[in-house]
Amino acid sequence: MNTSRFLAAVALVVGGVAVSISAQQESGQLPDDDGAFRFKSGVELINVTTTVSDASGRFVPGLGIEDFVVYEDNKPVELTHFSAERVPVSLGIVLDASGSMAGNKIEEAQRALNRFLYDLLDKDDEIFIYQFSNYPVLLQEWTTDRRLLSRMIDRIAPNGGTAMYDAVSAALPLAEAGQYRKKALLVISDGNDTSSQVGVRELRQQIRETEVLVYAIGIDGDDESIIRRAPRTQPAPPRIPMPLPLPFPGRRTRPFPQIFGGPQRRARVIPADDRVNVAALRDITDDSGGRTEVIRDARDLNPATASIADELSQQYYLGYQAPNKKDGRWHSIRVEVRNSRYVVRARRGYVAS
Repeated sequence: MNTSRFLAAVALVVGGVAVSISAQQESGQLPDDDGAFRFKSGVELINVTTTVSDASGRFVPGLGIEDFVVYEDNKPVELTHFSAERVPVSLGIVLDASGSMAGNKIEEAQRALNRFLYDLLDKDDEIFIYQFSNYPVLLQEWTTDRRLLSRMIDRIAPNGGTAMYDAVSAALPLAEAGQYRKKALLVISDGNDTSSQVGVRELRQQIRETEVLVYAIGIDGDDESIIRRAPRTQPAPPRIPMPLPLPFPGRRTRPFPQIFGGPQRRARVIPADDRVNVAALRDITDDSGGRTEVIRDARDLNPATASIADELSQQYYLGYQAPNKKDGRWHSIRVEVRNSRYVVRARRGYVAS
């Protein structure tokens, strides 16, 4: 091929690429790193991860975009994006490390989560881990290193109260910052919240302002009261009045477990109403498109986590152009399938902020 013909061929290829990009720009869509399409700046795409199951709770495969009808504020919208492919997930794990989890519960949780990490999730899924007792602690930032995650989980030593709402509130911004389009949180707890500063209504609003799917597994034991005692690593100091210690500059203050010079913390009897608050868990999961599963025995954590991993790998992705401007209001979303025998679960709306 002579030089003039070679240059002409290159010009045709470059021209074709330019036309393709121009067409995508005019349509308002440009591909992103995970193969999906997003609208160009100024046009918001509403992402709706959807789970469809039959009467037995089994996932319904093989549906297409024509099988779905989506309403925003009770008005139908046109779906512009659809996928039934398994995509990587950015997943945060929020684990209860309060005193009531000691013994069999934390051991079963550690076993179930290790299986969850190694056998049930995809190797490309990224994960972070929070634990919570009197307050939340980030054990591990985003990583795909399963051995590192497993070491963090196996080191957890339960003690203290239950600040579940604070932990979920702290984990949400990190989950939102995940690199993948699908973002989720898995919360595992055996008790009602006893220590949080964030309330359930405030937390629910925070969840509504994200695209994070929130799942919860509640371990609901028997009605017997549990006695928790604060650990004693040294003898009690003399009861000499002393001023309260001041917080370190620039650090967020936390409640001190014991005031030096004061009386030892007494054993606290936890009544039956400190059991799992199923209604509160559903308040923080259902709007997101996730769900709450309640189990009676910690040994059931294995099938419960397996069920959630299976769901995360078998969901439909729907997208549409936001019909409303960013007015700061809640806009409801309703997803239906044309076959009325199927059960559909998806986020219930979004805040246009």
